[in-house]
Order: sequence, then C-alpha cells, then structure tokens
Amino acid sequence: MSVGTFTPAPGAAPLGRMIRAQAALETRMLLRHGEQLLLTVVIPALLLVLFSTVDVVETGGGPPVDFLAPGILALAVLSTAFTGQAISTGFERRYGVLKRLALSPLPRWALMAAKTCSVLVIEVLQVALLATVALLLGWSPRGGLLPAALLLVLGTAAFSGLGLLLAGTVRAEATLAAANLIFVLLLVGGGVIVPLGKFPGAVQSVLELLPIAALSGGLRDVLQHGAGMPWGDLCVLAVWAAAGLAAAARWFRWE
Repeated sequence: MSVGTFTPAPGAAPLGRMIRAQAALETRMLLRHGEQLLLTVVIPALLLVLFSTVDVVETGGGPPVDFLAPGILALAVLSTAFTGQAISTGFERRYGVLKRLALSPLPRWALMAAKTCSVLVIEVLQVALLATVALLLGWSPRGGLLPAALLLVLGTAAFSGLGLLLAGTVRAEATLAAANLIFVLLLVGGGVIVPLGKFPGAVQSVLELLPIAALSGGLRDVLQHGAGMPWGDLCVLAVWAAAGLAAAARWFRWE
C-alpha cells in the first residue's frame, strides 16, 4: 500500500462543481414547494386559457392567443426569476440558511449564479408547458427560436438579479409584500395582457423601459410578427441584467 493513500486532503471543491451542486439543490427545493409551483406554473397557464377564450381585452386583431402567448411566457419568467426567487431567498435569509452558506467556500456571486441556473431549469419546464397549452388553443408562432431564447435568458438574468437584490437587502416580510405588489403592477403595466398602446404616450415611453415590457414586447415581435433579432429589447434587458446582478453582488447580505 502506497504511503499517503488515506491521508485527508481537506479543501474546497472546484468552483464549477460547487455551483452545479448548489444549482441542483436549489432546483429540488423549488420543485418541492407547492405554492411556488402555483405562482410559476398554474397562474400563468390559467391566465393564458382565460384571456384566450374570453373576450376581455383588445389584442389588436387576430387570434387572442397569438398576442397573449408571448406575454404569458414573459410573465412566467417574471414569476419564477423575480417573485418566487425573491420570496424564497428572503425567507432563507431570515431562517439563517444563507448565514450557514456564508461559512462555506461558496462565494456570494456563485450562489447567485446557482440560483439563476436553477431558475433556468424551472423555466424550461414552464415554457414547454405553456407552449403546449398555447398550441392547443390555436397559437401559431412565427420567427426564430434563437431571438426568443436570447430574450428569455436575458430576461431571466435581469429579473433574477432584481429578485436577489430585493431579497438580500430588506426583511423577509417586506420582500413578500413588495415582490407580490411588483408582480401585480408589472402584470398590468408591462404589456403582458394589456397592450402598452392603451396607455398615454408619456406613460408608454416610461413603461417601454421596464424589463417586463422589453421581454414581452420582444417576444411578441418575434413570435407573433416574425421579426428578426430585437436588438432594442435585448439591449434594455442586458442593461437591467448587468445593473441588477451587479447591485445584488454588491449589496446582498447573508443575514
């Protein structure tokens, strides 16, 4: 037997392995929470079915599902990457889970990367489910998959950064209230269900700069109108993603 075979070699695992392990744990935790699944899967699907079959809002002609499906996909990203993640992370911080993670070799930015990766996994399931429901309702998507995928990834990064910033800077109860309030406000004023053209011109110009408006508008341009790469919307989302993730990395507190 060679010398040193059983000698302990303490040390942190490679960074990539730590992020993958944390992302897998975060994904399992998200899938186990029924209330999170209600927010991220059931509510968007119900809204899609309701507003596609009941003439409630003016969608500008054509089948309502063609207008609504891209907006509901954007809403799914908002509910998972921002609202659900902010609430769950806020209570993890309150109960001391993050305080214990702070003692591990996992850097703060790596935790955020792992949480964002887990959100992307959930969103793949969301998109598959919502797209199936929309197709059953008569949705006829146009445009390329690459522009839509880029919009969804950048939208996820933007909302993930903002959700972690909220969860890491205020108390859990305040995070719960603020995340739900912002969700409702963006649902109404983000072009998800109500077209931005319904708002006054000055208000519309401001709303177009919101990440949810850029995401829903970009997805609608691509999937409903068959547009090419929506560079303007991608730039808006990239700015929000960079600002949100940088601010979260700077001011996120473990306890």
